[in-house]
Amino acid sequence: MGDLLIRNIPDALKRKLEIAAKRDGQSLSAEAVKLLHEKLAEEEAEPKSFVSAWDVLRPLMYSGDPEEAEEFARAMEEVEAMRKHDFGRPVPDFE
Repeated sequence: MGDLLIRNIPDALKRKLEIAAKRDGQSLSAEAVKLLHEKLAEEEAEPKSFVSAWDVLRPLMYSGDPEEAEEFARAMEEVEAMRKHDFGRPVPDFE
């Protein structure tokens, strides 16, 4: 089994970890390992969700007005079209 040294832990976080370790009757290290394991297992179990640029930018770019929504949709379509345009560059040879 390997060791892990974690530096610069904020005091408040360390206190929370100490409280949790005491509550669970474990050492500080054992509590940290338990929490890391739980968090990583939780992330593995969660399906990865895809968030498009449209979903992220839409609430930032307009207030919900249907006309603004239509204008934003046109702008996003233009961005996507420009992104797909190759601008005449040669395809790189990776071999």
